[in-house]
Amino acid sequence: MFLQILSVTNFKPDLRSAQGTYIQRGLATKLLRVVMLILLDSIALTLAWKLAVFWGTPSESPWTQKTSFLVLILTNVIGVIATKGLYKPGLYRRNYFGLIQAVSLSEVLLLLIAFLYEPESYISRSIFLLFWFFSIVFVCTARFTFDYGTRLLRNKGAIRHPIFLISDPEEQKSHISLIEKQNCFTIQKIADPSCLDLINRDTTFKYLQSQGIEEAFVSWSAIKNRLYVCWNFHTAGITLRILSTKSEAYHPKSELWMLDEIPCITVTAPIITGSDFWIKRCFDLCCAIVLLILLSPVYVAIAILIKLDSPGPIFFRQNRNGLHGRNFRIWKFRTMVTNAEKLQASLESRNEIKDGILFKLKDDPRVTKIGKFLRSYSLDELPQIFNVLFGEMSLVGPRPLATRDALRLKPKHFIRQEVLPGITGLWQVSGRSNIDNFEDGVKLDIAYVENWSLWLDMKILLKTINVVLNKTGAY
Repeated sequence: MFLQILSVTNFKPDLRSAQGTYIQRGLATKLLRVVMLILLDSIALTLAWKLAVFWGTPSESPWTQKTSFLVLILTNVIGVIATKGLYKPGLYRRNYFGLIQAVSLSEVLLLLIAFLYEPESYISRSIFLLFWFFSIVFVCTARFTFDYGTRLLRNKGAIRHPIFLISDPEEQKSHISLIEKQNCFTIQKIADPSCLDLINRDTTFKYLQSQGIEEAFVSWSAIKNRLYVCWNFHTAGITLRILSTKSEAYHPKSELWMLDEIPCITVTAPIITGSDFWIKRCFDLCCAIVLLILLSPVYVAIAILIKLDSPGPIFFRQNRNGLHGRNFRIWKFRTMVTNAEKLQASLESRNEIKDGILFKLKDDPRVTKIGKFLRSYSLDELPQIFNVLFGEMSLVGPRPLATRDALRLKPKHFIRQEVLPGITGLWQVSGRSNIDNFEDGVKLDIAYVENWSLWLDMKILLKTINVVLNKTGAY
């Protein structure tokens, strides 16, 4: 039963959830590289320390007599190197100036530790200076040897990363040349941007997963108008690299990575795909259960007030367009007269939404007295917690559209339908009913999909509390 509630839908899942449990593609190779670099650094530093103690001025100190202090030295130096990102691939790993800086900084930290630990008995100056010199020489030599050996193996076709290139035909030649120049990738297939179209997308990602593709290189022109597709790579465990010379190319989970001298926006695949989304789903489920328990007296009070105010049912249930266009019944406290939907046709001419996709009317004659109060504080939305519990909605997401409005959507709008609808969303905390144009609202919904993170959901929830208490744009 718990798994049924936790499951979002029996149909195609939310865009942000993995369609299976995948480990990041190529993770084993990346971990092996890091382990080998740490092992080489450990050997280099141990040798540097032994030679420094052997040739330096003898001193009666626990630093030169106890093995535990050698472990402390190794942990300190390797920790600083890791903190500076020098175990990352590419130019980071070959940043010898950065290595010298990291080793030098770790030496200063060691001196500070030695002084604070036992100020009357610390290592001699000659041991310190020799260790610093030997550490730089040996660590840089080990790193150069590793890089040289890696290049030799890659020239023979070994330890290369299988990749998929998506680019416009006129750009493919230059992109192939750029990628081959790196001497660490094997291009398994090249495709044009149409492979990312909605009709072809599932086939494309099934191919990527079946062929064990670790990384995908996509031109900026192929993805600039559909950055939400980044989620498909993210949840397939595939690292995405966006080839671009435009500084405005941006995705919230991206970092700048240089491919030769060309800036490349990289969206790294998570170690376990879909983990963020399932944390979101568990958070939704736990909050729904807690809120239902805490707000039960409020539910009872509102139900009594609705019954006293006007004849009719307590709850209003309406068909809404949810995830991937699947209809579901949304729950609300009734705020209108019982024949409100029939009366709407006669009020369409007074619709305040300019393009007519949604229906909003500030002084709607159908709203009851208690209904107006409930709407001003969004209390009529409270029963939607049941929809969250049943996996039909989330606490945060684009608002589900009524069937009337969903029929008027254009193809470019349907990205908002690829994630679970929410009780509140970026649109609602950025103006609520004050936004009188559907296109402006959809832009906010798409921005939410492209920029989604757990932290963004928390910020929207906190802003929702402020918006509701101040009755901002509510009617």
